[in-house]
Parts: sequence; C-alpha cells; structure tokens
Amino acid sequence: MEKIPMTASGYDALEEELKRRKSSDRPHIIQAIAEARAHGDLSENAEYHAAKESQGLNESRIADLEEKMGRAEVIDISKLSGDRVMFGATLTLVDEDTDEERLYQIVGESEADVKVGKISITSPIARALINKSVGDSVEVNTPGGGRAYEILKVEFI
Repeated sequence: MEKIPMTASGYDALEEELKRRKSSDRPHIIQAIAEARAHGDLSENAEYHAAKESQGLNESRIADLEEKMGRAEVIDISKLSGDRVMFGATLTLVDEDTDEERLYQIVGESEADVKVGKISITSPIARALINKSVGDSVEVNTPGGGRAYEILKVEFI
C-alpha cells in the first residue's frame, strides 16, 4: 500500500472530521431514519430515502477518511530545513510575467487548498518546483496556460 504524505495539521483535520462524522453526524442520520420510518410506507417516503442516501454518503466518507489516515505518512515540517524545495516547504514565488508575489506551501492531496496557499504535492506547479532552489526559474504548464516563476524564498514553517 502506497503511503500518502501529509502534514501534522492535515492529519489532525482528517481526524477531527472523522470524529465529527462518527460521533455527531452518524447519530443524527440514524435519528432521521427512525423518524422517517415512523411515518409509515417506506416505498413512497422521500424523507426516508433522503436519510438513507445521507447515511450512505456519510459512511462512504468515514471509510475514505479511515483509509487515508491508515496510509498517511505524517511529516513533521519543523524538523525539515534546507534551501531546496520539498514536501512541506513554504515558498515565496514571483510570477515573471506580472511581478506578482505568491506564497505557497506544498502539502498532501487531501489538505490542498489553493485559496489559502496550500498546493498539492501532485499538482503541476509543485512537481515543477520540487528539488529547485532559491533563484531558480521554473516554467509550469497549468490549465490556464504556461507560467514562469522565480523562487525567492524556501522556508519550513
């Protein structure tokens, strides 16, 4: 089984979601199913079918979270250092076309969120940046077209 790289905060977020789904969402769904069952004929009971679908989605997500957590390789970023880009690095990049600076952290797939500056290790930009150093220029083919970035800073925070 292939390990999934993940930061400690990413693992903690999965753990919190799993606890919530098991201890809060699951009992609420079971209660909704019981209430819908009390209304009688299940074949035409939309509330019952909606609750059962909700249960299926919740149980599927629980299984997905347990699988990801079981395969997680938690990497302690505080113990990393250096000037080369690797998993967990926080990068300051400058777009060579617009001179716009961007701050990205390279994280695991399940914790990636571009809106907050976290990019997946499997994304085109992260793959292009891995093993590069401060001062290197990188050309990246993105869905929005080609981009050129210069690495200004590599930190492990």
